[in-house]
Amino acid sequence: MRNAETILAVIRERGRQGLPLERVYRLLFNRDLYLRAYARLYPNKGAMTRGSTDETVDGMSLAKIDTLIDALRHERHRWTPVRRVHIPKPRGKGTRPLGIPSWSDKLLQEVLRSILEAYYEPQFSARAHGFRPNRGCHTALSEIQQTWTGTRWFIEGDIAKYFDTINHDKLIAMLGEHIHDGRVLRLLRELLAAGYMEDWKHHKTLSGAPQGGIISPILSNIYLHRFDQWVETILIPAHTRGKLRRRNPAYHSYTNRLYEMRKKGISQGARELIKQRRKLPALDTRDPNYRRLRYIRYADDFMLGLIGTHDEAEDIKRQIAAWLHDNLDLTLSAEKTLITHSTTQTARFLGYAISVMHIDDKLDRRKRRTNNGSITLRVPADVIEGKCRRYMRKGKVMHRPQMLADSDHTIVTHYQHEYRGLVQYYLLAQNVGWLNRLHWVMRLSLLKTLAAKHRSTVGRMLQRHATTTLTETGERLVCLEARVEREGRPPLIARFGGIPLRHQPTATLDDRPFTYNNPRVELITRLQSGTCELCGSTENIEVHHIRKLADLDKQGRKEKPAWVKRMAARRRKTLVVCRTCHEAIHAGRPTRQRNAE
Repeated sequence: MRNAETILAVIRERGRQGLPLERVYRLLFNRDLYLRAYARLYPNKGAMTRGSTDETVDGMSLAKIDTLIDALRHERHRWTPVRRVHIPKPRGKGTRPLGIPSWSDKLLQEVLRSILEAYYEPQFSARAHGFRPNRGCHTALSEIQQTWTGTRWFIEGDIAKYFDTINHDKLIAMLGEHIHDGRVLRLLRELLAAGYMEDWKHHKTLSGAPQGGIISPILSNIYLHRFDQWVETILIPAHTRGKLRRRNPAYHSYTNRLYEMRKKGISQGARELIKQRRKLPALDTRDPNYRRLRYIRYADDFMLGLIGTHDEAEDIKRQIAAWLHDNLDLTLSAEKTLITHSTTQTARFLGYAISVMHIDDKLDRRKRRTNNGSITLRVPADVIEGKCRRYMRKGKVMHRPQMLADSDHTIVTHYQHEYRGLVQYYLLAQNVGWLNRLHWVMRLSLLKTLAAKHRSTVGRMLQRHATTTLTETGERLVCLEARVEREGRPPLIARFGGIPLRHQPTATLDDRPFTYNNPRVELITRLQSGTCELCGSTENIEVHHIRKLADLDKQGRKEKPAWVKRMAARRRKTLVVCRTCHEAIHAGRPTRQRNAE
């Protein structure tokens, strides 16, 4: 039987050549594809989250894979309805529904996702950055910053309730154009129509792909791929003409006058003419024979940059709305689809404020206005204020009562994780230094939390935890530090701060999908060995999973069991055991040991 990487390489090549896929359903009988999917899914926190059944990654085994394959082989597999939960949207704008599948469905969805991604990824547009390998928010923003110079109008696009309104018939028809296998298409249709459980009531899904599903992102990209093609082949060529802008006559009249003055040796008044000329563009920004339209998309959010007039921007917006409605049964959000002027207003995309710089008095060493027309990315002021409000009450910085039972190390680590995530996301912003305000608020909130925990003062906590740290660039910055001394081992150190708030044009956010490189993850090798790591048994082998290593140090445990000691020594969240030992672990009974032990 061929291994997973060989299968996906063949599929990837067919996608690159535009050839159809046939006999795809047979690939679902390959055990190696499921082991690959397991290796990708098990590190995720959601692997231990229950769907509408009690099944999680805990207890995973080769027997489960074989059972799933047997059900598919005889076409007995039925998708379980997902468990729907609601999470709050940013800035308090309601909630977003998420669907949580059961573990077996996650595994099968990941296998299907890997096949679809291998085939469609070579065909997707280079302007689509959402839910794709080696692409993400920062790659989309960097493309805007580097290639959208001179944009006059931004068209911000957002599809209303996109994931909930995907037309199942149209999506299956799109898949059927390239995947010539009725059984796979039927399996995908049954997945889309499996429904969801909410408040223990089953609801049908007549449209949409549930957010939170493993396969939903790739299906959403496939559905909008046709929109990408229409924009690239029809809309952009229709609004692109001319090689260069024509020269601005008013600007060059000043240039000619200066040339004549220098030729005659006249210097009086030349400086004033240069200042007046600097207020004018060198090229005609309203040249009717020069037009450019640029496009970028991240999931259901997209933006276009137009060098043209406002009327043309309005016309483009109407064309997009009509095309999406007529061809994909989608509706643009009237609230979020906006047209903004690039120099006097700011567009919002992926959490950044985007505008075009116009600074006539800022010159380079050659006395040229190189900043005019350049794209600037900034941290929106309301984002900083919104983040600060999480640590404040009635305008004053407050401590966090819910963290008083945690250790100092845990509290500092939690604050640093929140702070670092926001800073790293906004490193592309020219005004990333504005986050100093957030740093001050979070630092004071952290000190107040430590002071409340120890019934002390902020000043004493500052004196106890203040230190300096050396950054990667050799810069020494002030930070707060909490240490946990350990006998015979290096201390555990948690620091808050110590991140330079400096604009980094080449910053890359690690928000891109996991890329599977190692064909044999250690856990898979251990599982395939078929031996219990506690008692040496070779029967009914499965994997015991925990959410995090900290779960091994449960309070009230007098002496750590053998299985805890083994997982702690290996620093692994998994343990390959037999079913007897696994049941003993969950029941709190002693597990069997090897004879030699």
